Amino acid sequence: MDLFPAAFETERLRYERLDAALDALELYEYTGTDEFERISEHISKSRHHHPKDALDYLEESAEQWTDGDRANYAMFPKEDEARTAEFAGVASLIPLWDRRTARLGVWLMEDYHGRGFAGERADALVALAFDRLDLEMVAAGHTDANDASRKAIEKYVDRWGGRYEGVLRNWVVLDDDPRDLHRYTISRDEYDAADVDVDLHVEETLE
Repeated sequence: MDLFPAAFETERLRYERLDAALDALELYEYTGTDEFERISEHISKSRHHHPKDALDYLEESAEQWTDGDRANYAMFPKEDEARTAEFAGVASLIPLWDRRTARLGVWLMEDYHGRGFAGERADALVALAFDRLDLEMVAAGHTDANDASRKAIEKYVDRWGGRYEGVLRNWVVLDDDPRDLHRYTISRDEYDAADVDVDLHVEETLE
């Protein structure tokens, strides 16, 4: 059994191990676009300029999965939630084992912005971090200009009783530009005390 579940479902989304769910050409249809260039303005991934970029990303993702260092999931909307794109984006769970902490990451195609999917994904990954990986803290963050992420993070962190920790100056580098990161955390005690019902159905293998 892997450290991470191969797939799981929440109310409106299905999540599958990224490198098993999409091949390089399929992923490139999304990450090689002008849309992804806009999406990637506030994240650590940049637009793929050719299918080899997508292949390298998938190979890195597979290696990190096997080593237990990062779980990248392709997100697919359930039938009644789908719009023009059947692929919704990528959700990431990144354990920092020596710190007993998990970092959360996400990017969504534009059709799936502003619909609460980031929070739905966060609730599931928070539950996996504490209940499956036995970690003690979950952390998330956003850069100054990423107001959409700020709103989403504040909403689910508040739901779990977590808190805003402050600003880490020049903490992330995007396009060779150091940027401040606003950090939020949820502790195990806060998770245990929260009255949140997580709709999470885990699968250990992909069908």
